[in-house]
Amino acid sequence: QVQLQESGGGSVQAGGSLRLSCAASGIDLRDYRSLCLAWFRQVPGKEREGIAAIDTDGSARSTDSLKGRFTISRDNAKYILYLEMNNLKPEDTAMYYCAADRPFHCNPQPKSFDYWGQGTQVTVSS
Repeated sequence: QVQLQESGGGSVQAGGSLRLSCAASGIDLRDYRSLCLAWFRQVPGKEREGIAAIDTDGSARSTDSLKGRFTISRDNAKYILYLEMNNLKPEDTAMYYCAADRPFHCNPQPKSFDYWGQGTQVTVSS
């Protein structure tokens, strides 16, 4: 069973950048390559929001409102998923989670994923 661990969160001023990482373990490379991987975020009291998902062929689907600022990528050889975040805004403050699974469609929909990391906090100050 795959385990996921996020890192790279922190505090940053508005306009700044962060790169989040999600390291996978407990899985071999063949199985890792077959996973759809995704990033989500959640603010207390609100539903978890999908950011982007990346499929086995490297194709990505992103939430329209975040396109252009957030970029998802994966390095299968390193078992790492990334989220590059640029021009951060205070409203981007949230707990960020990575997730993995093999849904029929690789989209950033929370209900499609069974495997989750514990999250990394991102705080953007104005």
